[in-house]
Amino acid sequence: MSAPEADLFNPADQDTIFVEIVLPVPIARLFTYRVPKVMEANVKVGQRVIVPFGQKKILTGIVVTLHHEPPKDYEAKYILELLDEHEVIYTPQFQLYQWIADYYLCTMGEVVNAALPSGLKLSSESMVQLKPGFDMDDSDFDFSEKERILLARLKSDTLSYSDVSKLLGAKTIYSILKSLSSKDAIILFEQVKEKFRPKTEKHVRIHPEYVNKKSLEVLFEKFISKPKQEAVLLKYLQEVPVFSHPELNQQGLHKSKLMDGEISASSVDTLIKNNVLEEFEVIVPRFGFPDNIHDHPVLLSETQEKARNEILKGFEEHTATLLHGVTGSGKTEIYIDLIRKAMEGGSQVLYLLPEIALTTQIVQRLKKMFGSDMGVYHSKFSDNERVEVWNGVLTGKLRFVVGVRSSIFLPFDNLGLIIVDEEHDPSYKQHDPAPRYHARDVAMVIAQIHHAKVLLGSATPSVESYFQAKSGKYGFVNLQERFGEAQLPEIIFADLSQEKRRKTNKGEFSTRLLNEIKEVLKKNEQVILFQNRRGYSPMVQCEDCNWIPKCINCSVSLTYHQYRHAMICHYCGYREELPKQCPTCSSKRILTLGYGTEKLEEELKLHFPETTIQRMDLDTTRSRSGYENILEGFESGKTNILVGTQMVTKGLDFDRVSLVGVFDTDRMMHFPDFRSYERAFQLITQVSGRAGRRATKGKVVLQTADPNHLLFRYVIENNVQGFLQDQLVDRQEHFYPPYTRLVEIIFKHADKKVVVEVADRYARELKNQLKHVRILGPGEPMISKIRNEHLMNILVKINRDQGKLHEIKHTLTHTATLVLQQKEYRSVRIVFDVDPV
Repeated sequence: MSAPEADLFNPADQDTIFVEIVLPVPIARLFTYRVPKVMEANVKVGQRVIVPFGQKKILTGIVVTLHHEPPKDYEAKYILELLDEHEVIYTPQFQLYQWIADYYLCTMGEVVNAALPSGLKLSSESMVQLKPGFDMDDSDFDFSEKERILLARLKSDTLSYSDVSKLLGAKTIYSILKSLSSKDAIILFEQVKEKFRPKTEKHVRIHPEYVNKKSLEVLFEKFISKPKQEAVLLKYLQEVPVFSHPELNQQGLHKSKLMDGEISASSVDTLIKNNVLEEFEVIVPRFGFPDNIHDHPVLLSETQEKARNEILKGFEEHTATLLHGVTGSGKTEIYIDLIRKAMEGGSQVLYLLPEIALTTQIVQRLKKMFGSDMGVYHSKFSDNERVEVWNGVLTGKLRFVVGVRSSIFLPFDNLGLIIVDEEHDPSYKQHDPAPRYHARDVAMVIAQIHHAKVLLGSATPSVESYFQAKSGKYGFVNLQERFGEAQLPEIIFADLSQEKRRKTNKGEFSTRLLNEIKEVLKKNEQVILFQNRRGYSPMVQCEDCNWIPKCINCSVSLTYHQYRHAMICHYCGYREELPKQCPTCSSKRILTLGYGTEKLEEELKLHFPETTIQRMDLDTTRSRSGYENILEGFESGKTNILVGTQMVTKGLDFDRVSLVGVFDTDRMMHFPDFRSYERAFQLITQVSGRAGRRATKGKVVLQTADPNHLLFRYVIENNVQGFLQDQLVDRQEHFYPPYTRLVEIIFKHADKKVVVEVADRYARELKNQLKHVRILGPGEPMISKIRNEHLMNILVKINRDQGKLHEIKHTLTHTATLVLQQKEYRSVRIVFDVDPV
């Protein structure tokens, strides 16, 4: 409903309703707008509204509060339109969004922008209409043929730019519009429109006047000489019993079902044209999940049942429980059992997974169990599909959602259980843009708001979660047996230092790994190879002058991608062709150094030319069906070897995988980050868990130059808790989480001198104000320039027992505001990353 000028009223009227609105802009405040009289009875907290913002912008906002106090420092503008009859966000979501904004040092507008699917935000479309009072015949101007065609059409219709383009058969219409505008013939304007469009199907039904036997007999007599149209009617009556169930005629029949080999579309269209059949559109869901199916009982083993009971007992005393279950122990079966119990109790359930790769296999299984009660929510879905899931949760139609980190924003109102699978995974952390939240940690806050329970599951728990469990804040359950007859795999080391000394390695493959692959392929079993680096080669170098191609926008070398015949920056996307000769010394001796998944795939094809090999990394899974196609080929046995990045480490369950090979373990362990050992241990253990998940014992070959490293001892013994205890000692000694909270402050600017000055000044101010807080830096990060912006970092370590976290964070943001008030520093961007991973 729009607000006509006639309904505007005296601002001094004491009955005037004002609303506080959160807008999707990075400004730390709410905005006050006035409600027109015609909307007063309908406006509610949690509705979407269209409001003017600034001179020309129109934005979608969310109503936060209603009151009667006009703003003191400006005159409130009117709401233009209410978009919803009911709320799209409930009170619990507002509480959550405010907590995220406060904790992660961002604005409420940034949280709302991230929370709402794009389909619930409005876009504007450029429109053309005839100027009121304009008459082409009375005009003094001359008009071209295309201008006349457009003006004639505009007499009856307002058209979008795309409509004009189709009407005139012209790709470029701006010169025509400019000409007509200068002749005062048309008006150009922006029309706000909803992005969400329900999915519809074309159905047909018999016209109501023929839904009786007498009328149909007369109709069939007419069609004696028209056998094709008669065949259409007979087909419809076979599919829809209009006499025994007249109500079915209202639903009609999908138009395509009328058309088989003998019935053409033109025969159906003729009946529609003659009003024998009616054509109409039906809104249908985008998810073809079956109706509720609850006849698939999950039979838990004795060990699983014991773990399930311990989890339930843990929930009696704690909000959260950590389930530490070895790979292949059947955690998913326990999850399903708990999901059913929660839903039978009338609660909603959220099942979080770190990446889309995991959802493919699990969703197929879950939808057979939970049918139309279940929704799936992730970024590879279209805007419209995401809105359907949002609305399904909002209306209560979807009581169970499987999704990635953004699912935490869904409008639940009766959430009883949150399961965070693979809780250790860094993919739960959002990096850019703000809010830079961690879905696992936000799940804890959601649970408090809804009085729900959280189950954290992992074969390799994060150091932080393990610490919380051991300190008694979380419940803790151990599941140390693999399901059924499966055994943990045998760990084998391929010593690269010895192989290179003896020159027995072949390219990037050790002899040991190649021999193991041969044995597995002979048995018609499958292999997974893990290399956490995509592309062909991470670096290209001239052998004579040592020239290395660098990105022009970032301080990194370009990665060579053979299948694209290009060198690409993985930070900004900049690309160059691989030169045929060195641009510095003209040498043709250009080498590729290091290796990624693409190079491994190429070498495998040389070693095993008769074998089907697939690669799974960001390059091969960009499309929505990329994951599904690769995993389907592997599951069906069409693919023998799957080589990939960390996507292959997560939750995949295949019967015939008996060998896993891990490359570049040394690089993972020695990456300059305090979490590098933890990350390496998790990745190696997780990918090892893909081997031997049934009766056949699997093998894992680790290629390393240091097989005696302490970390590998923990891997061989599968001593996860021993490793975590060792890490806790190290973290405490060096003041890292979980004993401290970290806030990373990143400064960005195109001018290096300016960014260094701002970082230095900020650090000085901060150290003066927070004398008892550890402040490291400023310093340049490893990659000191990204997308033409120079970077400087400061790391703040806050002791958990220090208290006053809110006051310290306020000091961080307030100091940034003070520093940026200086005119020459205003264009510097200061980014706060709370709890960086």
